[in-house]
Amino acid sequence: MKRKEFLVSASGVMALSALDPFRIAAANQKQAGLESFGSNDREVWVNTLYKMAQPIFSNLAKSTLRKNMPVEKSPSYDSRKDVTYLEAVGRCMAGVAPWLALPDDDSEEGKLRKALRENVIKGISNAVDPANPDYLNFRKEYQPIVDGAYLAHGFIRARNTLWDPLDDVTKQRLITEFKALRTRKPFESNWLLFTAITEAFLLSIGEDWNKKAVDHALVKFDEWYVGDGWYSDGKTFAFDYYNSYVIHPMLVDTLKILAQHDKGMQGRYELALKRMVRYSWQLERVISPEGTFPPIGRSITYRTGAMQALAQVALEERLPEDINPAQVRCALTQVTKNLLSESVFDDNNWLVLGFTGHHPQIADYYTSTGSLYMASLSFLPLGLPKESVFWSGAKEEWTSKKAWNKAAFKKDYHVKY
Repeated sequence: MKRKEFLVSASGVMALSALDPFRIAAANQKQAGLESFGSNDREVWVNTLYKMAQPIFSNLAKSTLRKNMPVEKSPSYDSRKDVTYLEAVGRCMAGVAPWLALPDDDSEEGKLRKALRENVIKGISNAVDPANPDYLNFRKEYQPIVDGAYLAHGFIRARNTLWDPLDDVTKQRLITEFKALRTRKPFESNWLLFTAITEAFLLSIGEDWNKKAVDHALVKFDEWYVGDGWYSDGKTFAFDYYNSYVIHPMLVDTLKILAQHDKGMQGRYELALKRMVRYSWQLERVISPEGTFPPIGRSITYRTGAMQALAQVALEERLPEDINPAQVRCALTQVTKNLLSESVFDDNNWLVLGFTGHHPQIADYYTSTGSLYMASLSFLPLGLPKESVFWSGAKEEWTSKKAWNKAAFKKDYHVKY
């Protein structure tokens, strides 16, 4: 597949086809004498997220996602079928949503954001049209429970921008697809939260919702809290990043919606948020001085998605007082540079199976190309305006870098909430 081009001049959009931000940089610098797009942290994030999301949503908007998206599977891939496309769309939507929710402007970033947003809205309409070649599978197998939830999470994170502009037919089709997920029950694990957040989204838009399923998820995660900001994923604790991939963000956002509808849930929401903040403190310290983190546990091919909880706490501007938002930005920028380099994209900017490169053998039995777009979840702070402290603060070393450089840093101690 040939990579098309998008060119932006100082005066505006010159051609609109396939939006490669790296070619934009060179073209702008050459034609307008502008500073190279990608020269600061925010531009690194924008370049990388756009590069990741554009192939998905430009193809979905043109009804060519199934035609053009490569499908690479783990060598141990199980028998699930026709799920990878919903995985790509839902997971990436959850990551790009806060950025797309920013208002339009005439900056180079703003033009990329607007173009991507338009493709997302058009693409979602195609995704739930049964007559469209890119109609996504919500109805068969269990996996759609997972990725329907990420799609719902995207709508929660940018309701005014991504849900409200949809036409009534598309909204009703989405509601129908979300409710169709009820024909299958989630497993007794983090999967309970996939059902919970989808049902919470339905509640938030005034639809009937499955309160019993949500209550069950909340009861189980009360039982599965093991302390110091960590939940067990089911009865048995697993040392991996599922507290970040799924548990904290979806539990907190489910409770937030419930609290908005029932003041009696406010205390449970605040406790869950407090635990997520504690966990995010630990995630920030897990990032090494070099901007790496241990490749531990299942689903390590989700790459930077392991940082979602930290990213969400930063987005909501709830970082602990002793953690400067700028140090989190610097840490996550280095992680992004290390993990989402050219080596993890193919020639058409689709992610490939692996961690720092193409290594299909480390992919789990449930992993295919679409699964990899959990990596977008570390980009949530792009939803903060560039004037925010997170983006405008001077560069600062993160905790482990301070510690190993003989600088002062705050001691750690477990919490009892």
